[in-house]
Amino acid sequence: MKATKRGIARTGRTEVTVEAPVEAVWRVIADVTRTGEWSHECRQAAWLHGATQAAPGVRFRGRNRSGWLRWSRVCEVIAVQAPRELAWRTLPTPLLPDSTQWRITLEPVDGGTRIVQSYQLTRCPGWYEWVVARINPTHIDRSGALADDLRRLGAIAARDAPVESAG
Repeated sequence: MKATKRGIARTGRTEVTVEAPVEAVWRVIADVTRTGEWSHECRQAAWLHGATQAAPGVRFRGRNRSGWLRWSRVCEVIAVQAPRELAWRTLPTPLLPDSTQWRITLEPVDGGTRIVQSYQLTRCPGWYEWVVARINPTHIDRSGALADDLRRLGAIAARDAPVESAG
């Protein structure tokens, strides 16, 4: 993850391999209402405007916490390729003028799934970046926390995966 001279990482990529099938991991990430189960920062998410599943253009609201900070963001799904990829972006507002694109991709590997999560800050006024780096220093380097998120995601998917019955 690369931080700018102002301090926060503008891009990042985290990869882990988990012992859960792709379909089980997909069921967890595609249902954004489950994000609070595995994310270190997003505590709760809810579909908006009657949506019940991920599709391009569908929106959801995430409620987040980092230390003493609390905030919520409306996000818009920008890509869905079940069961391999989910991407969304945070929508800017006057109070939170930044926007970040997030992407999770899944790839089957021997014994499980490779989960890759990446993000790119696509809009962020310089003054806002300066403020975020000072009031939320966890955003300077998010790599460890995001890797832990993916490990939790894998453990939940493994727990929820159907048990194969012996022949």
